[in-house]
Amino acid sequence: MSTSMTRAEREAFLQEPHIGVLSIPEPGQGPLTSPVWYDYAPGGDLWFLTQATARKGRLLAVGGRVSLLAQTTSSPYRYVSIEGPVSSIVPSDLLADLQPMAQRYLGERAGQDYAAALADKYALGNAIKILIRPRRWLTVDYAKRP
Repeated sequence: MSTSMTRAEREAFLQEPHIGVLSIPEPGQGPLTSPVWYDYAPGGDLWFLTQATARKGRLLAVGGRVSLLAQTTSSPYRYVSIEGPVSSIVPSDLLADLQPMAQRYLGERAGQDYAAALADKYALGNAIKILIRPRRWLTVDYAKRP
């Protein structure tokens, strides 16, 4: 029996709030690999937030393809890896983007507090929302092993 996930399984898994591991090509070096909070709705683009002036933001502004891995950390292990192009980079909004993302990972109250703590940083206008269009998927669900 295959340990691969179906399309519905992989999309449902990616909707869950796992910590993503993002890899971005960096000319002349190995890829930049960084943990990120992300969000995804089936059939759409995956997105995450960063700062335009951060190393991650500067490398993404160049364009190209990136990879992101989301995984469980307990047995039976499961993971979904996507690869695809950066489809859009837009300014990020504190209430529309950061607060819902923080609440996804931290819960309602802690997410509100997290977003509020970054309000001054957001006011500087450096926050960006990166959208990635998944084109290639790799999946494993070890619970499917016989």
